[in-house]
Amino acid sequence: MTEPRSRPRTRLPAAERRASILAAATEVFSETGYQRGKVSDIAKRVGVTEPVVFQNFGSKSALYRATLDHATGAVAALLHGATDDGRPVSEVLTAFLDPQHLDRYHQPGAHGFLFADATALAHDPELGEALRQVHQHVADMLAGLLSRGQSAGDIRDDIDPQTAAWWLVSLLAGRSFRAAVVPDRDAMEAELTELALRSLLPEGVSPGKGGSPRA
Repeated sequence: MTEPRSRPRTRLPAAERRASILAAATEVFSETGYQRGKVSDIAKRVGVTEPVVFQNFGSKSALYRATLDHATGAVAALLHGATDDGRPVSEVLTAFLDPQHLDRYHQPGAHGFLFADATALAHDPELGEALRQVHQHVADMLAGLLSRGQSAGDIRDDIDPQTAAWWLVSLLAGRSFRAAVVPDRDAMEAELTELALRSLLPEGVSPGKGGSPRA
């Protein structure tokens, strides 16, 4: 594997410099995880020195939290953007929860890998509280999507959106555990997805079809 080339070092306005560091950090942490990710690698990708990274974000843990906030915003924009384009929430959830899409979503380099890494670090004394807040934001985002579906009539109106959102977060967080212990993982993931969708959709409404969203 070849070493990633550092980006040419140029003077950028403060906001652009911060954004470029955040983009590079998202790449590094989603490829290697927090513990293996090095600030020196992030600085190299941007074309700055490590002190410049710390001047902008203060610490490695603060930068990691910023990447998670950035990833959460990207996923929220993806899902809510799809409904803004007229797709029913049931269809958007069907595409997002599709096991093949989630397999790609959790590969190193993707946002799902970043969230899975954060789940594993939830009890870290330095990161724990911040990461719990990040997962709360993810749950709030999903709850908002479910509420939107309830208003449109394509999500059951007798479920609590926040409770259902946390159930979906737990379903996603358990994928690595199931991959390690379930014998026929692919069949199990398909059945769990079908079960989740059946529990969310009104009686007589079938899961929508459509291409998987990318995040």
